[in-house]
Amino acid sequence: MSRHWTVKQAPRMDGRLALVTGATGGLGYQTALGLAQRGARVMLAGRNPDKGLAALTRLQQDAPGANASFRLLDVASLESIATFARDLADETDTLDVLVNNAGVMGTPHRLETRDGFELQFGTNFLGPFALTARLRPLLCAPRHGGRVVTVASLAALTGQIVFDDLQGRRRYAPFRAYRQSKLADLILALELDRQARTHGWNLHSIAAHPGWSMTDIATSRLNNDQGLHERMTRFGAVWAFRLMGQSAIDGALPIEFAAMAPEARDGGYYGPGGWGERRGPVTEAFVPPAARDLTIARRLWQAAQRLTGTSLS
Repeated sequence: MSRHWTVKQAPRMDGRLALVTGATGGLGYQTALGLAQRGARVMLAGRNPDKGLAALTRLQQDAPGANASFRLLDVASLESIATFARDLADETDTLDVLVNNAGVMGTPHRLETRDGFELQFGTNFLGPFALTARLRPLLCAPRHGGRVVTVASLAALTGQIVFDDLQGRRRYAPFRAYRQSKLADLILALELDRQARTHGWNLHSIAAHPGWSMTDIATSRLNNDQGLHERMTRFGAVWAFRLMGQSAIDGALPIEFAAMAPEARDGGYYGPGGWGERRGPVTEAFVPPAARDLTIARRLWQAAQRLTGTSLS
């Protein structure tokens, strides 16, 4: 790949349909903008209609003439996912790009989704799993095969899948739960690639991470509900991101590369190429051993299918 890949190097995406979850701000918005700038018809998906309208207005200002729309979708709700997928299938028979970007990070107290899942595990992993499963027929329809881009994180490096307490009911720690969810995302991308090759699906699965990117999810969690230690830890993390991280525009580049670049390979993982993969030009990212463990992947896959009531096998 080019040492300093930019969106301008991506091929034109005219006539192709792309869906980006969590697209009302941050990395999701920048990814949707990049796709729109290359001519794709982009659906910005989110759970807040007001933020969705504001993001759509902003995108049309940043990319005049863009073919874009906002779609209501809450990836923390299996009902919302099922309704969205059914409505989209009524509208189109093909989907060229799905970017599973929506997520939450470091909620100080254990919260649950509408379906009773721990919020981070449910939003960051189970929701994207169910959405990908329900949209797989549309993703397999394009002649060139649809791309599924799953947004992981450097947090996956130290993540652990705790099978006897996936929902953090016995022991909850904010960033332990986050690390588990992002490792699960990376496993989702790699195992989806294996499943596609095994079953002959016309589908491409690629993962990406943004390094340390200055987005709301990384910098807006300081609040009085957190204990002193948690607030000091978060305060230090915010300043570390400011000093050693990069902008959301740069952080989105590995995701845009995975979504559009012809040289992005199936089963690949991309991130910044600077020190510690925190910032820098797009390059192949390090995959931790836990993400390559087939026993972990297959066990997690079975758990996700059971919990979401969907099948990706």
